[in-house]
Order: sequence, then C-alpha cells, then structure tokens
Amino acid sequence: MPSYERLSELLDPEGTVLLTVECQQGVVGADSALPELAREARASGALANVARLVAGAHESGVQVIHAIAERRPDGRGANRNARLFRAAERLPVQQLSGTAAVRVAAPIEVTEQDFVVRRLHGLSPIHGTEVDALLRNLGCRTLVVTGVSANVAVPNAVFDAVNRGYTAVVATDAVAGVPSEYTPAMIRHTLALVATLATTDEVLACLRRPRRPGRA
Repeated sequence: MPSYERLSELLDPEGTVLLTVECQQGVVGADSALPELAREARASGALANVARLVAGAHESGVQVIHAIAERRPDGRGANRNARLFRAAERLPVQQLSGTAAVRVAAPIEVTEQDFVVRRLHGLSPIHGTEVDALLRNLGCRTLVVTGVSANVAVPNAVFDAVNRGYTAVVATDAVAGVPSEYTPAMIRHTLALVATLATTDEVLACLRRPRRPGRA
C-alpha cells in the first residue's frame, strides 16, 4: 500500500472522482441476475464499502459517477459477440432500461450532484460512454474505482482510465468478483501493476483530511 502522504497527494478532492461500477439492483441487489456475485459483494463487505466511499465523497465534495450497464427491451445495439453477452440474454433478470434492475442498489445513496452514466453496449464503464468527457470537464486527475465485477468491468475501467492518462486508485475492499479468491489474486497480480491500491479506510482518511489554507 502507498504511504499516506503519497495517497493523500493523489486524492486531492479537487482532482479526484469516485466511480462506482455496475452497483445496480439487477447485479448486486436482492433480485440479482447474478446471485453468486450479489452474495459475494454483500458478504465480503464490498458493497457496504462502496456505500461508505460514496458517502465520504459526498461529505468531501468529491464528484461521484455511477456507471450502469443496461439494455433496451428489444436488444437493439447490444453486443452479441462474446459468451458473456449471449448468456446475459438468457438470464431470468434483465438489465432493462427504465426498470428497477438498473437503479443504483442500496445501501449506496445517490444525490442530485452525482452523475449516473448508462451504457447499452460493451464491457467498459469508460470506453464508448460519457465518462471520459465528464472526467476531463471535471478536471479529474485521479479516478477511484469501486464496484463489480473484478472479473470483467472493474479491470476494464482501470485499464481505460490509465490508457486515457488518469491515475487509477483501486479501493481493494470495495471491489468484488467470483469466485471470492479470484478478486485478491487479480488485484495483486494485475491491477497492482497499473493502479495504486488502497483500502476504503485509507481512501476515506485522505478525502476527509483538513483542507490546506486557501483551498475552497
């Protein structure tokens, strides 16, 4: 883990944005299309930690973006070029636009200041969505990545952030995937090579630190 001074420098609230990835009711909620992933997100404490980070960001004036994956009822524009997409079409719970499945899941709270970015295609919360333009317009330098899953969408978000010149910070205990042992292995052997790793408590300590004189 980085030193507090290094992490504190990266997490300057004026240049930091918090991204939650696919923390929606149809993925991590009680009626999830992926019950194993939903159970892991809750049992591991990852979803609760995402909620803590979002609350801390709100308190500190850090911008929050919620990335949601959904599809049209007719499926137009959705990918069908991988097993994952074809399997998702057969799931009993569908992430359909306008339904409860694509609402941000409790206990995460969404405020009027948050952005909710919805995508109809692809694997990444950043590539092909509004997220990159929003980050640039917000003056983002550091993107804190949280959510699900460690198998696909979270590493996609980290790689895309790094490729676009942002510094990625992964909140290691606010990320979940399946099986449970895969997440720490993926973080250690893959994301650690391109992102700064920190716990929820470490991120919150930096976001809540007193502002320097002269800062808003």
